[in-house]
Amino acid sequence: MADASPVKRALISVSDKTGIVDFARRLAAAGVDLVSTGGTARALREAGLTVSDVSDVTEFPEMMDGRIKTLHPRIHGGLLALRDDEGHLKSMRDHDIAGIELLVVNLYPFEETVAKGAGFEDCIENIDIGGPAMIRAAAKNHRFVGVVTDPADYETVLGEVEGDGALKDETKKRLAAKAFAKTASYDSAISRWFAQQNGETFPKDYTLAGKLDAVLRYGENPHQEAAFYRTGGKRPGVATAEQAQGKELSYNNLNDTDAAYELIAEFGTEKPAVAIIKHANPCGVAAGEDMLEAYLAALRCDPVSAFGGIVALNQKLTGPVAEKIVETFTEVVIAPDADEAAKQVFAKKKNLRLLIAGGVPDPQAPGMTIKPLAGGFLLQSRDAKITRPEDLKVVTKRQPTDAELADMLFAFKVAKHVKSNAIVYAKDGATVGIGAGQMSRLDSSRIAARKSEDAAKACGAGAPLAKGSVVASDAFFPFADGLLSAAEAGATAVIQPGGSMRDDDVINAADEAGLAMVFTGVRHFRH
Repeated sequence: MADASPVKRALISVSDKTGIVDFARRLAAAGVDLVSTGGTARALREAGLTVSDVSDVTEFPEMMDGRIKTLHPRIHGGLLALRDDEGHLKSMRDHDIAGIELLVVNLYPFEETVAKGAGFEDCIENIDIGGPAMIRAAAKNHRFVGVVTDPADYETVLGEVEGDGALKDETKKRLAAKAFAKTASYDSAISRWFAQQNGETFPKDYTLAGKLDAVLRYGENPHQEAAFYRTGGKRPGVATAEQAQGKELSYNNLNDTDAAYELIAEFGTEKPAVAIIKHANPCGVAAGEDMLEAYLAALRCDPVSAFGGIVALNQKLTGPVAEKIVETFTEVVIAPDADEAAKQVFAKKKNLRLLIAGGVPDPQAPGMTIKPLAGGFLLQSRDAKITRPEDLKVVTKRQPTDAELADMLFAFKVAKHVKSNAIVYAKDGATVGIGAGQMSRLDSSRIAARKSEDAAKACGAGAPLAKGSVVASDAFFPFADGLLSAAEAGATAVIQPGGSMRDDDVINAADEAGLAMVFTGVRHFRH
């Protein structure tokens, strides 16, 4: 297959000039002729390097505010010509086209420009045209041309050019694959942005790109391979967090921590709140006057399941709270910040991962979620609906008390993040029983009630914690049995979407049991 052809001439045109001067200097010292454009050429000349302008090669000036400079046969011919094809070589001789054996390009910062909130025209001007065209040309002809799109590859390239004067075939092939991924990612960002500008939620072609962050030890199970990719989104969470300490995050850690932080976001930052997650389901959630109170209330709901769980906080982690957390084996703690006292406590538990997210995500911010299927994927908007007091419709004879209303809204927020079928008992701003992921809503209700009994025994309470609680259901009760099970567990009020064909039967059952019940009109399935 190819030649390890000597690198005699390099074309360098970069937006990100990190390390480019030293890289070009070492290429020149290895006998490589340098060709460049615009700001890159100026930077290299200012460093004392001899550089030919692209306009000298093409015999055409840069024009149209720099939009036209490298789109020329003397550039693309030098990149695309097959050096073992006599017809290609004749064309090069006939048209005075010199070969380019190394292309070093990174692209206009389109995504960064969008992220800064730039206007439409500025974003358009930061769509690179010549760069992707050259990258794709060089990558296609990788048998003879090396293409560098990432400053992280500079040392590898220099090591080979300074050694043998040529790039190895396997290096050129690897760089080509990386280059095609780069242009695909770049075009993906542009296409998604354009769809947004046109008000298209679901464009005909939907593309997604990510940048490899880490190859993980394994996936959900040891026999599965896995990796973590970042999409460049700025939503605070696992992708933006700084890992302050602890061992490598696993696939399950990342999945569960994301679930925990998205749940805790529902409570904002005004009042301290804590969520404890196990297998992507909450096993305890509470709000309190201070973070320690909230943590202890969340832990009380299901201390057995909390073992080996994930803890998410919506405010800064402090030393006293950290001291309590380490009393239970915990895999990950994520918070917007942590004080030095907390970090010192965790430093004694070297495997415990501490993630500093820098903020709490906005639960109402627009976004999309993706679920893979065989041969495709499902795309939907994030469940960003927040239920407020004015959204509630009282459907029973008994009106809920103010305390019941507050707990119902709290429980419904939690139910939104529990795998369906979901039943959540809550009292005094804390969960006291959670039933998740059952095929029958009645079974979820029974499990949640049993959990409240177990929690009562664990903390020495005289009665099940669900006694005097409220209950939230993520979807309507199709029959009265699930609601009556909640009443038997001690619930006094119910919050549910409503909308069943048997709503009247359920309402009558609630009235007979003396329950207060409200409908939200909003379902929160989570599969």
